[in-house]
Amino acid sequence: GFMGRFIVHEGPIGYFGDELFEKTYGKMSKEPVIEQTASKGWIALTLKDWLTAIAPQQGTEMKYRISYTKGATDKIKDRYQVDVTGPAMVVAAGGMVENKMNYFAGAKKLNLLEKYEDQWNIPHFDLAVDFGLFYFLTRPFFAVINFFYGFVGNFGVAIILFTVVLRIAVFPLANTSFKSFAKMRQIGPKMTELRDKYKDDKQQLQQELVKLYQREKVNPMAGCLPILIQIPIFFSLFKVLSNTIEMRHAPFFGWIQDLSAPDPTSIFNLFGFIPIDLPAFLTIGAWPCLMLLTMIIQRKLSPPPTDKLQAQMIAMMPWVMTFVLAQFAAGLVIYWTFNNLLSVIQQYI
Repeated sequence: GFMGRFIVHEGPIGYFGDELFEKTYGKMSKEPVIEQTASKGWIALTLKDWLTAIAPQQGTEMKYRISYTKGATDKIKDRYQVDVTGPAMVVAAGGMVENKMNYFAGAKKLNLLEKYEDQWNIPHFDLAVDFGLFYFLTRPFFAVINFFYGFVGNFGVAIILFTVVLRIAVFPLANTSFKSFAKMRQIGPKMTELRDKYKDDKQQLQQELVKLYQREKVNPMAGCLPILIQIPIFFSLFKVLSNTIEMRHAPFFGWIQDLSAPDPTSIFNLFGFIPIDLPAFLTIGAWPCLMLLTMIIQRKLSPPPTDKLQAQMIAMMPWVMTFVLAQFAAGLVIYWTFNNLLSVIQQYI
C-alpha cells in the first residue's frame, strides 16, 4: 500500500559490499536474483516495524543473495528469500570445524539494532530502519526527540520541545523573512497603485516594481527561503514518525493515544459527540482544526498578494493542507501546529 511505496521500505534489504541494497517485493519480479560476495555485511527481510536478519561471521568472504521465485500455480504463493553461503569447509578425519551465524528477529528498535551492530561487529545495522534520503536530517531528528523523551517520558512533549529547538535554530533566517514580509505589507498599497497604473504594460510594470523594491530596500525573495527549508524538515519528521517503532502506539494527552496514527476525532461528528462512524477522508480531528487556526492567523500576518487569483489560491491553502494533513500522523500535526504558533509569535513581534 501507500506506506510501503512512499514512506517505509518493505521487502528484502541488506548491507554488503559497502552499500545498502533495498528491493521492494514488487521490483523483485524484474530482477529475481541479486548476488554479491563481500567479507562483511548482513541481509534481511523487513516490514514496517519488524525485521528478520542474518549476519554471518565478519571477515570471511560470503555470498549474499536476494531471490524471488514465482509460484508454479495460482495456489502456490510466490517466494521471497534472502540467504548467505560461505566457502566450502574441509573437515579432517576426526577433526572439527565451526561456523557461526547470528540471527535477529524482532522489532526495529534503533538502540537494539545499534547494540547488535557493536556486539556482532556488523556494518550499518541501523539502516534497517528506513531513514530515507534525508538520513543526515532524520537520524539527528530522531536522536534529539529520543533524548527529550528520556527526560519527559512523553513523545508528544518531546516533539514540542524539538519544535522549539528547531525554531531557535532557524530564528535568524525567519527574522530576515518576517522583516521582508513586514516591508512587503507596508508597500502593498504602492504595489497595487502600480499594478492599476500599468495594467496594460506588463514590462513597464516589472521595471517599476523593481525600482520600488530598490527604493524601499525590499527583497521579495527573502520570504521564500525559510519556507523552502521547512520542506525537508517537515518530510524528515514525517519519516521519523512513520518509520520508528518507538513512536508506534506512543500516547500524547487526551484523545491522542498513538502519535504515529492520525487524530481519531472528527469535526463532522462533533469530535465524537454524535455517535456516528465516518469514512476516513471525513476524519478531520481536533488537532488538525487547531492547526488550521494557526495557519489562518499566519496568513493574516503575511503580505496580501496583489494578484486576485494568487490571493484566492493562498486563501484556500490552509483548508487544503488541513484536509491532507488530517490523514497524517498526529505527531506531525502537533509539530506543525506548534511550529506555526511559534512562527506567528515571532512574526507578530
